[in-house]
Amino acid sequence: MSADAPAGQTAAAQVNPNGPTEETVLAVEHYTDRLFRFRITRPRSFRFRSGEFVMIGLPKEDGKPLLRAYSVASPSWDEELEFYSIKVPDGPLTSRLEKIQPGDKVLLGRKPTGTLVLDALTPGKRLYMFSTGTGFAPFASLVRDPETYERYEQVIVTHTCRDVAELTYSQNLVASLKDDPLVGEMAESKLTLYATTTRQFSGRMGRITSLIESGTLFADLGVPPLDPACDRAMMCGSMEMIQDVKALMLKAGLTEGSNAAPAEFVIEKAFAG
Repeated sequence: MSADAPAGQTAAAQVNPNGPTEETVLAVEHYTDRLFRFRITRPRSFRFRSGEFVMIGLPKEDGKPLLRAYSVASPSWDEELEFYSIKVPDGPLTSRLEKIQPGDKVLLGRKPTGTLVLDALTPGKRLYMFSTGTGFAPFASLVRDPETYERYEQVIVTHTCRDVAELTYSQNLVASLKDDPLVGEMAESKLTLYATTTRQFSGRMGRITSLIESGTLFADLGVPPLDPACDRAMMCGSMEMIQDVKALMLKAGLTEGSNAAPAEFVIEKAFAG
């Protein structure tokens, strides 16, 4: 996954079989001036676990790829790959990536990885997925995976953004699951989206850490406070949120896990930029 690997042209791929592949953009949808999603072709050889991330990018002017880590927002069974991205005006990659159109080419790394996977958690009753901004992406993958509902009796996804419009992607996706032939029935009975804003007024406001500390989150959901015996958690988003929620998990007695040593909660440290 080196940024110095050759671009994913056919000839380059023959020279470096570990370099990125060149994929075609299938769809692009912009939600705000800061957020958009896009779908690309999926190579037959590309395998990943729901919740993992991969390197995505574009060739630089010198022909070398410019790559950043992106969580795959589509589930592992999807024939296409979906990504949810922020737009950074001066970002070396996103300032160009936000301009892609269907038919354009993007680079896809060959080695997905990450800790936001079901196997990194020990068995439990209730799964929390705490996210801010585009940190919802890996959970967009996991809530569309039947295995998530087979492992847990209750799945709670929290998504916190500054403004209401920034919640559109998560709200639309969760609402669409009721008609999903694969997970619709399970999602309807087990999945809850707990969306909050921190700047613009909405029906539910506040940083998720404050809502956990005050007990508001649990009261709103009608569930008991965090309990290491039955609660499991994943976190993805701003580093501040991750560190603060991690501290609350540890305070509640939950232990951080990994692929090598599954436990009660896991975090993701990769970011797109």
